[in-house]
Amino acid sequence: MKIEEVFARRRFIMLDGAMGTQLQLRGLTTEQKPELAAFIMPDVLTAVHRDYARAGADILLANTFGANPRKLKGTGYTVQQVIEASIACARTAAQETGALVALDIGPIGELLAPAGTLPFEDACAQFAEMVRAGAAAGADLVFLETMTDLYELKAAILAAKENCDLPVFTSMSFEARGRTFTGCTVESYGITAAGLGADAVGINCSLGPKEILPFAQRLCRVVPAGMPVFVKPNAGLPNVMGGYDETPAMFAADVEEYMRRGLVNLVGGCCGTTPLHIFELAKIVNNYTPRPLPQRRHVTCLSGLEQLRIVPEANFVNVGERTNVAGSAKFARLIREKNYEEALSVARAQVEAGANIVDVCMDDGLIDGPEAMRDFLNLMGSEPEIAAVPVMIDSSKWEVLETGLRVVQGKSVVNSISLKEGEQEFLHRARLIRRYGAAAVVMLFDEQGQADTYARKIEVAQRAYKLLTDDGFPAEDIIFDPNILAVATGIEAHDAYARDFIEAVRWIKQNLPHTKISGGVSNLSFAFRGNNAVREAMHSVFLYHAIQAGMDMAIVNPQMLQIYSDIEPGLLERVEDVILCHRADAAERLTEYASQFTKTGTTQTQHTDAWRSEPLGKRIEYAMLKGVADYIEQDALEGYRTLGSPLAVIDRLLMPAMEVVGNLFGQGKMFLPQVVKTARVMKKAVAVLTPYIEQGSEANAKSAGKVLVATVKGDVHDIGKNIVAVVMACNGYTIRDLGVMVECPRIIDEAVAWGADAICLSGLITPSLEEMIHVCEELERRGLQIPVLIGGATTSDVHTAVKIAPTYSGPVIHADNASRNNKILGELLGPGREEYLARVREEQQTLRDQYRRREEIRTILPFGQVRKLRVPKPASEIAVPAHTGRLVFPDISIADVEPLIDWNFFFPAWGLKGRVPEIFENPEHGAEARKLYDDAQKMLARIREEKLLTLQGVAGIFEAVSRGDDIVVTGPKDKKYILPMLRSQAPVREAQARCLADFIADEKAGRTDYIGAFALTGGIGLKELTEKFRAEGDDYNAILSKLLADRLTEALCEWVHIFIRRQMWGYETGPALTPEQIIRSKYRGRRMAFGYPACPDHSLKREVFDLLAADKTTAMRLNDNYMITPEEALCGLFFADAEYFSVGRIDREQLADYAARRNMDIETIEKLIPNNI
Repeated sequence: MKIEEVFARRRFIMLDGAMGTQLQLRGLTTEQKPELAAFIMPDVLTAVHRDYARAGADILLANTFGANPRKLKGTGYTVQQVIEASIACARTAAQETGALVALDIGPIGELLAPAGTLPFEDACAQFAEMVRAGAAAGADLVFLETMTDLYELKAAILAAKENCDLPVFTSMSFEARGRTFTGCTVESYGITAAGLGADAVGINCSLGPKEILPFAQRLCRVVPAGMPVFVKPNAGLPNVMGGYDETPAMFAADVEEYMRRGLVNLVGGCCGTTPLHIFELAKIVNNYTPRPLPQRRHVTCLSGLEQLRIVPEANFVNVGERTNVAGSAKFARLIREKNYEEALSVARAQVEAGANIVDVCMDDGLIDGPEAMRDFLNLMGSEPEIAAVPVMIDSSKWEVLETGLRVVQGKSVVNSISLKEGEQEFLHRARLIRRYGAAAVVMLFDEQGQADTYARKIEVAQRAYKLLTDDGFPAEDIIFDPNILAVATGIEAHDAYARDFIEAVRWIKQNLPHTKISGGVSNLSFAFRGNNAVREAMHSVFLYHAIQAGMDMAIVNPQMLQIYSDIEPGLLERVEDVILCHRADAAERLTEYASQFTKTGTTQTQHTDAWRSEPLGKRIEYAMLKGVADYIEQDALEGYRTLGSPLAVIDRLLMPAMEVVGNLFGQGKMFLPQVVKTARVMKKAVAVLTPYIEQGSEANAKSAGKVLVATVKGDVHDIGKNIVAVVMACNGYTIRDLGVMVECPRIIDEAVAWGADAICLSGLITPSLEEMIHVCEELERRGLQIPVLIGGATTSDVHTAVKIAPTYSGPVIHADNASRNNKILGELLGPGREEYLARVREEQQTLRDQYRRREEIRTILPFGQVRKLRVPKPASEIAVPAHTGRLVFPDISIADVEPLIDWNFFFPAWGLKGRVPEIFENPEHGAEARKLYDDAQKMLARIREEKLLTLQGVAGIFEAVSRGDDIVVTGPKDKKYILPMLRSQAPVREAQARCLADFIADEKAGRTDYIGAFALTGGIGLKELTEKFRAEGDDYNAILSKLLADRLTEALCEWVHIFIRRQMWGYETGPALTPEQIIRSKYRGRRMAFGYPACPDHSLKREVFDLLAADKTTAMRLNDNYMITPEEALCGLFFADAEYFSVGRIDREQLADYAARRNMDIETIEKLIPNNI
């Protein structure tokens, strides 16, 4: 059996459990090497494997974990001998059940250089020797587990991929803080392993199933769609004696939570687990389906020791350029001198200044490029604060790039490849980059040279994109560099370079999906070298427009940027003219104007002490915007003396200035390095005010409550958090401050253990918002109700209400400043808590409703525009029915309809969440759901046998054509029925704004199309039945029968639709679909009931009732408010070819148009479709 066959079973795959402890229990002494068990005690080793196979393991890990050259040295056995013998034992045991045998590989046992002494290539060689031996011995897959160093894992994956064709599974071990001991995060591991070509990723050892659960969730968020995920936890945490206390039943119950959540595809055990643990797991796995394979996420993810997601909400990614020997004379000198320690300080300074990626280039004639790249990247990897960010390996020489790719930690970026040397070499290098798990900068060069015009840029980009994506290179790992070239050089051909770059960016974003765009900004201003003031202005203006067009990142010196809105107006006007090529003399005008600026850049655009004469508020705002910390302490103290309160200084002077900074950053007029400087100024101001805030805190001896505060994972900003902590402490609250970058499990565990009355979450950057959501989701999962206060520069009342609060049933409240926290906590912990929470929930619901309406209105397209996008159904697609006309169904058998009941909508009506059949296994309400289902079955049988309900209706097929947005139906005696439809005005993706009329052929085509109509009910007799139950005091069965009538009506519609498709229309042939396929709409054609999102106007039921003569042929009646009695009834249309969609919001123009076509006034239409206005 092959691994593909195991996965094809579409069930959980069982791994085995611990080996070492089993061998010790069966006689292996501490003096004996477990790696040699195949020689010391082969029968015992085989028996352990057999026990695991009989317990249910699909994959047996051979006893080869430590069978590497280093550990076997001096034993008298070779790697090949040990691996052959160990795999033979596992294979013998596997024969009975057909289990697969994996070559198990653990860490070598020696740290890789530079943190240790083992060279990277030596590690690769040791792993390669094991892999070759395992493949030769007949292993079915390679299993790399218990890795704690991402660098060592990379060596192992490369060795496996380069020396065999077997599937490679990888697993790392994490500490409770969510990192390995070398600092690697779960996300970085997942991104790196997937990029290197791992076939499955997982987590094993060091922790128990409860502790690993949140890490497994994080892993699932970053691995590609289709990649299996597994866990092999220990049997809980070690006890004081080093043993494990989780029994097989306890272990299985904990691991079951992974299955319930759909997180994993494979499960097994590590330290402390036994065949009994695996047996208990095997008993429950068939109750669940493995982790679903989600749709592919086209998100560009890079990593060092931490992940970097390049997404629109992250604003802009800054690539530090100072570790480039071509761009920094100091760095070049240090590398030539091999003074790597000082060279590292250059990289460290860039990260501290806000660089998200560090560009490393060693292209210099006096430097051995490959050697320098290898040595410097190795040293970078040993510095956690530098290694946290991804690396851009920059070189024009392929041997330097490949050297860097081989040794760099995490998922890096190669800068660059191009079509300069032809398609064959381009694809060869791209394949190698993909093999090393990296992204690629694609320079827009081809065989003809550099793409310097707009037309050439898009031509080369389109060609490169097609070549790469057709070859399997992920689009999200393509980073185009459309060539930023010097402008204002005096050469007319150069004038449009910047504009052409910006327009090319816009085109690439619209036409080459999921790609990213970068470039080296300093090239732009080469004509003004030496004049920093002009260069800074040029860079800022260029980035402002390029980012708006879609540029994602740039190699830029943060010291060479100005705040866009602070550029001197005359200079700004002339720079804009140059960048956007507004006028023929733009370069000449800028050159002339630039002459007034000194060579050092000390100009009217640079700050002088003149701002010191401004009012206090303006001075503080200036200091924050410019990052000038020289006077901030004296200004903060002046504010304290003037306002009389340190909190007033923070709330009225400092925070408004920070808000200005945040707005400029969000608009792309300020960049991350400048924001970092601002934060330092803010921190200095708060520090000088803190002693005054703390004054009087001693008077509050009695604690008003216990509050835990933390800046969430991924965020290092602590200014706001510290202010809040001090202020709350001064108001009598006992504070536990966990600091910054705090993992979700630690926040919750400490809050629970300490008995916190509230949790305050802080964050400054946009990704922090997602982490806050995650914390609240985890609080909900654990069934907690601890109030959560949300604060930080990127947070808001609206975001909290729309995104965070809905994930948690406990209180979630936004606090927009430090002083408000005290008011909120006073309400939450005071006697009026419930009334306050009711107000908060009402206000948050209002905010959600307002947000939804704003978003829908903001994004809709003009009615005139969407009408032009109309694409009527081609006449060639018309399905001609075998029979037309209407057909009455006076009494349809419940037994025929019953198999089509969709029970998934039955349980939510009773307040029970979950899908069938998984809901029956829910630990909280599974038993209740099962009882309810049994009662429903009994009631259904009674209804069927005693004929308590009648299923009845009428349906038919009629000639139809579309006329604009109207459907014109020809009924009996050639009577015309006009059914006006609404058109979606939502932003379109497929050059089409949907309207149901589009699914009927246009009358201008000269062909007749067809449409179906129906009016059906499962509720005849229900009124009498429910009245009988209520008269008997049996409300339970009254509700139960009503809900069953509702389900029967839906099932009746499915049954009639089948009849229409197969008997009357006749386009559906072949074997009958299963009920499950029908419920999931796995058939041609669609059923649209009035009130559905595609046809929200219930008043159209009148036309269909008349068309079908439903009032005369059935017991159904339609009142003046377009309600059908019995209430359990549906009326709508059948389409041979259509799709579900939502009309959504419409503008006033379409409203007036629809009212005219319906022959109703606008006010009436507004009442009929209020949710669409």
